[in-house]
Amino acid sequence: MMKNTLKVVLLTSMLPFAASAAEELTPWYVGTGVGVNNYEPSCDLKTMKTCGKDDPYAWDVFGGYMFNEYFGLELGYRDLGRADWTDYSNKSHDVGARGASLGLVTRIPLANNWSITAEAGAFNYLLSNKKQAGSEYYSDNGVAPYVGVGVGYNFTDNLALQAKYRRYETLNEKQWDTLSMESNYWGLALSYRFGTAAKPKTKPAPVAPMAPAIPGDADKDGVTDNLDKCPNTPMTHKVDAKGCSVYEFVTEKYDLGSILFDNDSSVIKPGSYADVEILVSHLEKYPQHTVIIEGHASNVGKPGYNLLLSERRANAVATALTTKYKINTTRIKSVGYGVTKPKMSGDTAEAHRVNRRIEAIVTGTEKRVVLR
Repeated sequence: MMKNTLKVVLLTSMLPFAASAAEELTPWYVGTGVGVNNYEPSCDLKTMKTCGKDDPYAWDVFGGYMFNEYFGLELGYRDLGRADWTDYSNKSHDVGARGASLGLVTRIPLANNWSITAEAGAFNYLLSNKKQAGSEYYSDNGVAPYVGVGVGYNFTDNLALQAKYRRYETLNEKQWDTLSMESNYWGLALSYRFGTAAKPKTKPAPVAPMAPAIPGDADKDGVTDNLDKCPNTPMTHKVDAKGCSVYEFVTEKYDLGSILFDNDSSVIKPGSYADVEILVSHLEKYPQHTVIIEGHASNVGKPGYNLLLSERRANAVATALTTKYKINTTRIKSVGYGVTKPKMSGDTAEAHRVNRRIEAIVTGTEKRVVLR
């Protein structure tokens, strides 16, 4: 026990002198740990008659390489301590395991220099039994898997202390088939990472330059005159970085009214051409606009016939737009709705009159200035 403790003290005292001359933290680190270990199933082994006093103190030394901030590979040497018992033939046993380990480690940084760790790997152990106070001796070796977790605290960028738990499985003696054990380890580990954390370079205080003349903003649009490519923009306009008005494209629909038809007729009445020309004037003024001619009928007669009648009324107006007023057919669409969309409900003469109609729905996308 005293020899193991002395080894740990010496190894720990050497850590501060192992720093690299590198100008930043390197991926390499070394460390040592001490703790207590409990072999299972301990006194439950069939060969045991009575249990003696265990020497549970364990230690390890290790070195590692971090691939990045979170993952690394660690190589170490571990001594898991010893356990004593007396078997049914009244022979004493003193068993212990030690050997090399290789595993993957992961570290998750937390706030205020804290971190949590996890590890998994393989333990290439030598299992030794000093029987009858060493007068009889046998040993066996093997590979046991282990996993572990821990909580760490960084005193500096280089020096960290961790509290660890490890679980070892299948620490078996296969040659004589006398031992089949597991192990639980709790301990502390002190590690040192080589290198020095890069420090931000200090820059000399800049000499304050002469304050340049502040350019003006004549049109008060928020862009100074030396950058303003569009002077005299209205103050109500939103402007871009060059001081020019910002525009957006807005799509809207316009209802340009209706044209009435006689009963059971799809002929445009002479007096209705003035309304048609209002539609034509709009389409000529806005050549990017399109129109849908919607035909309707009064609720008199059969629905199927009224649907065809409403289509003929829509087509009559569409044809007049293309043949008489030379509006491009690509801008015109006609559709009949029959009696499905009455303007006035009811079975009165006035309702029938206003429902014998077409409606012109114009759609257009316009460029508009964006206001502040």
